[in-house]
Order: sequence, then structure tokens, then C-alpha cells
Amino acid sequence: MTSLYVDRRGVTLKAEGEALVFYENDERVGTVPLAPLARVFLRGDVTLSSSLLGKLGERGIGVVVLSGRKAVPTLLLGRPHNDAARRVAQYARSRDGEFCLRFARAIVEAKLRAQAGLLAERRDSEPRSRYLLTLSLQRLASSIAAVDEQPSIASLRGLEGAGAAAYFEGFADLLPERLHFAGRNRRPPRDPANALLSLGYTLLHAEAVLALYGAGLDPFIGFYHALDFARESLACDLVEALRVEVDRQALMLFRSEKLRPEDFTQSEAGCLLGKAGRARFYAEWEALAARLRKLLAESVSDVSNAIGLAPAGPHDEPAGDGC
Repeated sequence: MTSLYVDRRGVTLKAEGEALVFYENDERVGTVPLAPLARVFLRGDVTLSSSLLGKLGERGIGVVVLSGRKAVPTLLLGRPHNDAARRVAQYARSRDGEFCLRFARAIVEAKLRAQAGLLAERRDSEPRSRYLLTLSLQRLASSIAAVDEQPSIASLRGLEGAGAAAYFEGFADLLPERLHFAGRNRRPPRDPANALLSLGYTLLHAEAVLALYGAGLDPFIGFYHALDFARESLACDLVEALRVEVDRQALMLFRSEKLRPEDFTQSEAGCLLGKAGRARFYAEWEALAARLRKLLAESVSDVSNAIGLAPAGPHDEPAGDGC
């Protein structure tokens, strides 16, 4: 399965048979078969026909609209999972304080271990950064050792924050100096590295929402991230340990100079990746996206097992003819 990225103004997409067809100025300019598609990402002034949206929904192909200069995501979802009992069980677990604390400890430990893993990988091949990376790893090890001692989700958040500070200090030393990365910032991102991380995290989060929705779970009801208006808290839970995959790719793109500071622009909306840079980014992202979908599917299965649910089928058919 693959993704389609449409980042072009004035394009109209229609469904013709089993293909997605591109038109510009009423002229047919290209086709893509629907069968291999898992996701469609749209950016810019793109028009879709209603018949195409229907076909995408029938096939469970999620549509992610990245709108505006900040690429704020809007998701058009496929058919939901039919078993509402899964969501009822999820809601019950979200009210169980002991379960939420155990779940949160597992999330934070997995994230800290993933961060430590990336820094440890680089330490052996980066003599210049070895001392700083060793210090960061020592601080991360202390945070990991303290996870099970935390008595509350609030104290876990503090531990996660301390680990993030140690991690990004080491991560910054691995990036080219001309990126001027001095730590994580967002809303808006103020430098190229943060702009790229924000874009990658946005796409990862969208994948998590689609995976949860397709499995019959409610993305808004989390166990580590509390309820918050308009926040898909369970998706936030799932992506924590996978953010390091986005970090690893950003490091590769900058160090190989597939992306450079010149590919970004500064505006009131912050630091943004330009169109030419986005084309190169999406080309590299697709291979990672396939890996992330597999990891997210495993995480969703783990969450279902923790809640006490049987594994979900893709889109189980209803048993009867309705009410």
C-alpha cells in the first residue's frame, strides 16, 4: 500500500472506474490506480468529486487535507469499525485511574528508551559528539530508572519533560550548525529543524488517528494524555514512542543535504518548508510512512489487548439488517 501526495494548485480529482484521474483546465493530465492507495494527502487548491470521496471511503483510504501555510490537518475518514462495544470498553478504562497510570508509565518508558536508542546509535559513530551524547544518555537512563517510581501521571509528565530536555540537547549536537537548532519549539516552529519535525509529527499523528478509527477505538479518549477539547488524546499517546522515527529521518535529510536551510522560508507563520523542499520530503517520507503504519498497527493491537478486546478485523460486517 502506498500514499498519494497532491501539492499543486488548480487540480481536480475525479473517480473513473478504478482509477483516480487528474484534470487541469478541463484537460486530463494523469491517472493513478485506486487499488494500491492507503492514503491521499492534499495541499493547495485541489478539488475532489463526491464520487471519488465515496470510493475512497468505501476502500478505507484516508484523506488528509493539509490546509494553509501551517499545513493544519483535516481528516476525511473511511468507514468506521462496526463494533461500538470496543469504544464502550475504552471509555470504561479511561475512568480507571490505576489502568491509566500503568498505561502512562509504559508510554513514557517506551518514549525514553526510543530516544536513548537513537542517541546511542549515533554516539559510536560521532567522535565529536561522544561526550555530550554520553551525558544525555546518562540523564535519560536516570529518567528511565525512575518511571516505575512515579506515583501520578503529573509526575510522569515532569519526568518525560526532563528526558526530552536531555534528548534534544544531544540531538541538537548531531544537526548541522547552520540550522541554528537550540531545542524543540513549535506553534510556530522558528527554525528549519523544528519546521521539519513539526511537519513529520503532524503526518504521524494523522496516521495514528486513522489507525485508531479503523480499529474501532476513539482517538479522542486517551489514557496518558487527558481529555482536552479538539485533542485526539489516544493518538497522542500512541505517537510518543514513534516520534523518534521522525527525528531520525529529519537528521538524515539534513545531514545528507537533501534538505537545506535554503529550502525554508521565514514569515509571520514561522519557519516553513517551501514547495520544492516539500516534494523532496514527501518522496523520502513514503518509505518511513509504510514502516510507521506497521508500527502503529502493532501499537493499536497492544492497546486493544490492554483494554481487554479481541483483535479488530478491518471492517467487520454487521450481523443483521440494522435496528
